[in-house]
Amino acid sequence: MLERYPAYRVDIGIEVHVQLTTQSKIFCTCPTFKTDMPNAHICSICAGYPGTLPVLNKKVVEYAVMAGLATNCSISQQSTFARKHYFYPDLPKGYQITQSWPPICTQGWVEIKTADGSLKKIRIMRIHMEEDAGKNIHASTHESFVDLNRAGTPLLEIVTEPDISSTHEARAYLKELHTIVRYLGICSGNMEEGAFRADTNISVRKKDAAKLGTKVELKNINSFKFIADAIEHEIERQIEMLESGERIIQQTRLWDTKHHKTVAMRSKEEAADYRYFDDPDLPILHCNQDYIQNIKSHLPELPRARHERLCAQGLTEYEAEILIDDPELADYYEQARSYTASRHLINWLLRDVLGYIKEAKISLHDFKIQPQQLAELVQLLDSDQINSRSAREIFEIMCIQGGSAQAIMKERGLEQVGSSEELETMIKEIIASSPEQVADYKSGKHKLFGYFVGVAMQKSGGKGNPKIIQELLKKYLS
Repeated sequence: MLERYPAYRVDIGIEVHVQLTTQSKIFCTCPTFKTDMPNAHICSICAGYPGTLPVLNKKVVEYAVMAGLATNCSISQQSTFARKHYFYPDLPKGYQITQSWPPICTQGWVEIKTADGSLKKIRIMRIHMEEDAGKNIHASTHESFVDLNRAGTPLLEIVTEPDISSTHEARAYLKELHTIVRYLGICSGNMEEGAFRADTNISVRKKDAAKLGTKVELKNINSFKFIADAIEHEIERQIEMLESGERIIQQTRLWDTKHHKTVAMRSKEEAADYRYFDDPDLPILHCNQDYIQNIKSHLPELPRARHERLCAQGLTEYEAEILIDDPELADYYEQARSYTASRHLINWLLRDVLGYIKEAKISLHDFKIQPQQLAELVQLLDSDQINSRSAREIFEIMCIQGGSAQAIMKERGLEQVGSSEELETMIKEIIASSPEQVADYKSGKHKLFGYFVGVAMQKSGGKGNPKIIQELLKKYLS
């Protein structure tokens, strides 16, 4: 986009809301699991009854510290909760409990790979804990209903500095952060359900301008692709306005997926006055060094570290990238690799396993072939007990019924005919019974070699060792 407007640059900051996978809400014991029954998971606290007292869920604090450590933040040993006042139908108290200053995590960074392959650190200004609001449901009857099941669900808000300077960087940052929170196990990452949602602040300016341009916020976009498309459109919209002498208005805009354009939602000529003040019902939160160090010592392996380790084991950058993007897939590969270090394993996983899962529209969790069983199939192929044709037949059977590759091989009689003596007798018979084709081949029609290979494979019932067959054919046709 910016290559068409060389005089301009873009400054992007992103606020990500991460819905935490705790069993209960942030300030009460109501469950957080999804239900189709509206207003089933509410109590007097999350429904905002007067006189109720919130009690902080310690697991939320633990998850916040984990996120801070994984994104290179400083962890505040002392932080507070505040009330952020605004009226909305799904916010029954009339205020949201959040953190103002100091938040639990500050001054971190996430490293991304830019379009030219270089590394860049995106600074994180802050990470703070807060409660989610409920949900408004607008009916076709022009009525609106409020479901408070989500009210009080714990969130982390992760806010960057305006360090992002392209659509590619925005997408790379979001994908990296998305992978980190899933590896930590603190968020499902389900964007369609709103578990990981981003508000993107975009401003453009001339390259020689010292001051940031007027920012426009893009809100409620639930996929990486749509976020990238919306940023591209918004950059162009703002530059074209400036080029025509118009003024950018600070506002919140939505992405219209049907018409591929951003649409104004509301204007923000002035910053909203939320009248923050410390929540008198919640004490100061203290996180001492022993507590922080204990959490740090139990952090799982993070995506970048796993990527480097997988590459060191022989995978390409591309292969490792696909694996770390899906923790379940990476776990499956590593379990299978504990049985075989064959280079063919990754090919079977990325080509055949992922291909089958996509076609069958199932998850890896529902896939019938266990990691050890896939490794067994690869080992049979590597040891020349079966050929690639038999391997695919066995794989297809395993996809339907599971089971042992070796057992299926023996049951179906798919062992490869690999002895040179047996194959040599067969090749002699083929050549003896094909005098015309042999004469044509020897006269220069070398494409007939494929004919002889096909006849040999057919005669062996598809179980002949192709390598040995080709070697013997070259010997007797020379």
